[in-house]
Amino acid sequence: MANTSTRTLRLLSLLQSHRYWPGAELAERLDVSPRTLRRDVDRLRELGYPVEARRGVDGGYQLAAGAALPPLVIDDEEAVALAVGLQAAAQGPVDGIAEPSLRVLAKIVQVMPGRLRRRVEALRAMTVTGGWGGPARSDVDPDVLTTVALACRDGERLRFAYTAADGRRTDRHVEPHRLVSLGRRWYLVAYDLDRADWRNLRVDRISGPDGTGARFRPRELPAADAAEFVRTRLDTAPRPYRVEVLADAPAATIRERIGRWAAIDEVDADHCRVHLTSDSLDWPTIALGALGADFRVLHPPELVDRLRDWADRFHRAASRDPHGG
Repeated sequence: MANTSTRTLRLLSLLQSHRYWPGAELAERLDVSPRTLRRDVDRLRELGYPVEARRGVDGGYQLAAGAALPPLVIDDEEAVALAVGLQAAAQGPVDGIAEPSLRVLAKIVQVMPGRLRRRVEALRAMTVTGGWGGPARSDVDPDVLTTVALACRDGERLRFAYTAADGRRTDRHVEPHRLVSLGRRWYLVAYDLDRADWRNLRVDRISGPDGTGARFRPRELPAADAAEFVRTRLDTAPRPYRVEVLADAPAATIRERIGRWAAIDEVDADHCRVHLTSDSLDWPTIALGALGADFRVLHPPELVDRLRDWADRFHRAASRDPHGG
């Protein structure tokens, strides 16, 4: 099920088609229960959208005829989540969802207040999706993210504090180029003026970004695009975990399923070796869960303990009464 903000906006998009929606059909389209649908409709009404309801067995919902829709009332964090979620869906692997996601995003942006529209459009235009993993994590400060996006779009130099992996804090003065969503993290690709070199900087480690008002002429990036630049830097960076498993499936099948995240080597027609690198064992565990095939851990041994821990938690969850009994 989609998060509440994205789902509510999807509901608004469906209702804007000026079609009467039977409640059961609308709930099915949104993949929610009738009770959740009623809550989402109430949320739209609280935001000022005139949703009419017909009760009874054949009951349903529609927007009031001829009603003028107010600007979309959402906060900065919800606007960022919406833009990121729908853009990720548009670039994701699910067939048939890309075009509808872009249409929904275009509709929603049009009814946003001007200030939010400017920030969201900058984020859309200045973000490159790298293709590893799912949508980037939402724990990045939306003000930081949109401030950086606006500086990228406007060609404005930025100053901010940056905390390295070892906890060391430094002041940075950069020419921002692009934001990259990769491996469930956000990165800023920028030219560091004090170090006279290109850098990829994790956005969750940036604090207090402030535009200097100084404009700059874009420099030539030493890569085909920003996503390739970040991937190359991450590939050459030391990582504590290098995972290798033997999968009971053809290499072509495994490449189709997780080839964006892993290196796949064919062993024979029915087996392949899967290689992943990560700064934790949780992400490889998620990726291996998507194999859709049996596998044997070759390295590291501690991955077996992590898999066993996850398996125990999933088993407990599956054993519980879904109704709380």
